[in-house]
Amino acid sequence: MKEKLQQFYGYLFEEELFKEITKVGLQKSIPQGSVIMDIGQNITHMPLLLEGAIKILREDEDGDELLLYFLERGDTCAMTLSCCMGTHKSEIRAIAESDTELLMIPVQQMELWMAKYQSWRQFILDSYHTRMMELLETVDTLAFLRMDERLLKHLRDKAKVNHDDSIHTTHQEIAYDLNTSRVVISRLLKKLEKEGKIKMHRHEIKVVDL
Repeated sequence: MKEKLQQFYGYLFEEELFKEITKVGLQKSIPQGSVIMDIGQNITHMPLLLEGAIKILREDEDGDELLLYFLERGDTCAMTLSCCMGTHKSEIRAIAESDTELLMIPVQQMELWMAKYQSWRQFILDSYHTRMMELLETVDTLAFLRMDERLLKHLRDKAKVNHDDSIHTTHQEIAYDLNTSRVVISRLLKKLEKEGKIKMHRHEIKVVDL
């Protein structure tokens, strides 16, 4: 755990803060597909991602989901940070995109470190900025891209956060992420394959055009 923490976060924090993180952090291993944080859940810890990837989703009144963004190694979630600071319940659902390792930081420590360590404060502000840019990109994608363009961008994003151009998923799972139907996704995947941008196999899609 210490090696991964040092690799992805060590350069960000001063030595004293790094020691505190290793002392209070709770390591968790989350299998692929598991819900890490659900909507309405009380937040007691903030995650630092050591390994794997997480997808962050919103849910409408009908229970339909929409993918907001992905998190990868070295990231944390701005939605979680916002809820932590205001002691609110979670407004997002976080699901392990792949087998994931997290270091969970207690909320009270996060608040103390904001005042105590400049490096932690800067990390939180930078994380807010990064997640905000990703949310704006999601809005632009919904507003300005055709569904086939959204689908290709989604596949590219999944490949990048998993560091693998072969994506192991189903048409239905993609449809859930993009809030559309499986029939639409299947048709558009065939279109992208004809255009040479992807190659399809059973439960696997290889992204050729990264």
